[in-house]
Amino acid sequence: MRMFKEGVDQASGMRRMTNKKPVRVIAIASGKGGVGKTNLSVNLGISFCKLGRKVALLDADMGLANVDILLGLHPKFNLTHVLSGEKTLDEIVLEGPEGLKVLPASSGVQHMAELGTMEQAGIINAFSEFEQDIDVLLVDTAAGIHGGVINFARACQEVLIVVCDEPTSLTDAYALIKLLNRDHGLSRFHIITNMVETLQHGKALYQKLCKVTDHYLDVALYFTGAVPFDTSLRKAVQKQQAVVELSPNSQAALAIKNLAKKINNWPVQRGAGGYLEFFVERLIESSQLGESTG
Repeated sequence: MRMFKEGVDQASGMRRMTNKKPVRVIAIASGKGGVGKTNLSVNLGISFCKLGRKVALLDADMGLANVDILLGLHPKFNLTHVLSGEKTLDEIVLEGPEGLKVLPASSGVQHMAELGTMEQAGIINAFSEFEQDIDVLLVDTAAGIHGGVINFARACQEVLIVVCDEPTSLTDAYALIKLLNRDHGLSRFHIITNMVETLQHGKALYQKLCKVTDHYLDVALYFTGAVPFDTSLRKAVQKQQAVVELSPNSQAALAIKNLAKKINNWPVQRGAGGYLEFFVERLIESSQLGESTG
């Protein structure tokens, strides 16, 4: 296992990352599984690429990774090999549709689902050495509220939370927002409603979540958009292709491409918070916090 030499590796890594262009870093999370979060992450990533952005998609579901499966990719190496010191992040990058750069994780490896502080630090160090030219980094977190999800969400500039019309989806999304707000100071969240019947249906779900957060939390929720239930999505998954590629004129694909255009117009943070080293710094802070409270 590659060990993270705090102070030495951290400082040298951060120096290597200076003077690079701003990178938009977005976490895509959900309170529970089964809401279509990873499928949305994949299609958003490809849609950003179609807009001319250079995009990397990090599969941060360390134990149940499936970004590569959704795209029919066959990684020879993944984040397990990065943590062991066998490979760098640049050496495990897979080329997806439209030039999407995929950073695959492992699947069915319990140890990867339960990373400790030192292993998380190994990922941090790997990012400090990441040499890919990107404009956007999408972080597809695991579902739920365990430590890895929290660390990645805290490190990103923006947090997208995906919900669907299930009571458990809304209650678990609220639990995630509550934890990130009360324990970690995050106060801004972007909501995407998935698998809805109409735009109005999606907005109604958003309002239902807002009603609870407005009453109990000091947070701002922003409705980013809605993706309709569409049989084209299931067909795309079965064919291991992105729906924006297989059925670009389907309702779901059009909705996702509109989401990408909307997000692409968000202001890009500049200065200390707008570069990839900011993501690394925030991961370091999260990792140290977990160590001190664990």
